[in-house]
Amino acid sequence: MIVGTGNVGASIAFAMLNQRTPVKELILTDIDTEDAAGEAMDLCDALAVAPTWMKIRASGYHEAADCDICILTAGANQKPGETRTELVRKNTKITQAIVQDVMAAGFEGIFVVVANPVDTLSYITWQASGLPSERVIGSGTVLDSARLKFQLAEQLGVHPKSIHAYQIGEHGDSEFTLWSSGEVGGEKLTSLLSESTRDEIEHTVRNEAYKIIEKKGATHYGIGACVVQIVSCILNDERRVLPVSSLDDCAEVYYGFPAIVGRAGVIRRTEPRLTEREGIKLQQSINVLKSTLANAKEAKNA
Repeated sequence: MIVGTGNVGASIAFAMLNQRTPVKELILTDIDTEDAAGEAMDLCDALAVAPTWMKIRASGYHEAADCDICILTAGANQKPGETRTELVRKNTKITQAIVQDVMAAGFEGIFVVVANPVDTLSYITWQASGLPSERVIGSGTVLDSARLKFQLAEQLGVHPKSIHAYQIGEHGDSEFTLWSSGEVGGEKLTSLLSESTRDEIEHTVRNEAYKIIEKKGATHYGIGACVVQIVSCILNDERRVLPVSSLDDCAEVYYGFPAIVGRAGVIRRTEPRLTEREGIKLQQSINVLKSTLANAKEAKNA
């Protein structure tokens, strides 16, 4: 089930249709029922030539009990010049209401949270659902890491899939690149790229969303493809390492960090060795998220 059939929800559905995934049935739900119905009809038109087959229809939360995964994309859009954290008060109440309706229908699957600010809304979803934290996953920094791999691939002249590197922390302004463990073909990125080049790439990756929003008003194709990767990883029990947003038990916040993802959700976070500088950056990002979460809790209780 995809909740929210705006640009992001529709792009996830379209990416799912055009990749060979284990998804056999897709339900689209939106407060605008006509939009959801129209998207379902439009997607069905592509089934005859798509590389996969699935049943697609628009419906409501009452069908959530039969769903393995519920993808949450509904919420206010990020406007030009607006930070992700500024979205929190508008989207907290929306997310909380949706989750309560989904759970009331008897949902027993895994939530994949995509709406922004994704880390905070993942926490809100976890709290509102009452599910174990491993069954509430945010898209985290999967998209940011894909952007990073693309930039590195352009710089190094290799395929992005040959690069192993992650953006971690908040999906937002305080995220950073985990350079110490990044490598390509066994070669450390820190030995292949100068510090100034690395700083330039990290800046580009961190600000990519703002540039896209400034030019076209929204980002949705990249995240659509990334969410399908997460969904396939769950349903196929691939146990791949993805920088999804998951719960840090000690800090009590969700943020993007490498984790093993499979049919049970987040199986465990990995334990890369961070440098002292990276550890400081992560704590700074956690502090930002704690502040944002405090605003969300105020909005939830208002």
